[in-house]
Amino acid sequence: MIKIIDYIPTVWYVANMPRPTKQYPERGDARKRLLQAARDVIRRKGFAATSVDDLCQSAGVTKGAFFHHFKTKDALGVAAANFWTETTSALFASAPYHEPDDPLDRVLAYLDFRKGIIGGETFEYTCLVGTMTQEVHDSAPAIRDACAASIFGHAATLEADIKAARKQRNIDADWTAESLARHTQAVLQGGFILAKATGDPDLARESVDHLIRYVRGLFGVEPNTSETSSKEKST
Repeated sequence: MIKIIDYIPTVWYVANMPRPTKQYPERGDARKRLLQAARDVIRRKGFAATSVDDLCQSAGVTKGAFFHHFKTKDALGVAAANFWTETTSALFASAPYHEPDDPLDRVLAYLDFRKGIIGGETFEYTCLVGTMTQEVHDSAPAIRDACAASIFGHAATLEADIKAARKQRNIDADWTAESLARHTQAVLQGGFILAKATGDPDLARESVDHLIRYVRGLFGVEPNTSETSSKEKST
């Protein structure tokens, strides 16, 4: 497999997203600045612990501006999930894991890419929609549904390559491309939870390493012995 992740800086994911708006208040209008603030503050503090005052302070706008654009904090939550979808979709669409000719190589390169962008502060590499879903899945169905659309929509971007890899390798099994695509997101979100629980990004990387081994196994590809997490290397 082409190891395209080797030349991607660990902070590529963070560096290519707009930085916290309190540092760059000139970026965009008040609505966009509030959405950028929501992306960063909610990932850092959680949805419930983030106040309208927090968002206004981070965005450098007044409360009047907030309520001009969003009737409620929940309305901001829905808009933030949609904003996350738009910005991350563009990011992943331009990522280099699409380059290999072999579809399985593209799937594995995607996982390598996801592992490679785990770094920095916890809030910088974890997922906004995953964070909000865990908090509001029962209390705020509109936010939950926007988060679900984001998570499952991203999973769906992997399905074509998985289907092509199955066809190319004549894989006849009781799993589907859709179910495997969803599983990749379950592992990633679970890895983020472990990293949040410990403050240790290596636990998220370790989860991705196991996922890579699992996908290789499904397609009958020999394990890559270089795919060992720093946690496993130290034991």
